[in-house]
Amino acid sequence: MKEAAIEAYLVKRVHALGGEIRKVSWPGHRGAPDRLVMFKRGRLFWIELKTPRGTLSPLQVREHTRLRLMGQKIFIVRSKSEVEDCLADA
Repeated sequence: MKEAAIEAYLVKRVHALGGEIRKVSWPGHRGAPDRLVMFKRGRLFWIELKTPRGTLSPLQVREHTRLRLMGQKIFIVRSKSEVEDCLADA
């Protein structure tokens, strides 16, 4: 499955659940997660989208580690079923 198809499904599901989702772009700073997901009552988490065989780059690993050390929740999502899992866990 292509990353774009997983991303489109994620956006659709977040909106269906009443949440907001933003594409993340940090100019001059590579390795940021792809999406920021927000729900009411301060539920907030990051999504890194990958193909089923995709791996994180060293920059992504470093950035995810930094965010986790700041108390942020990050999910690596490789399929529609993993979209459902992260939305249930968040």
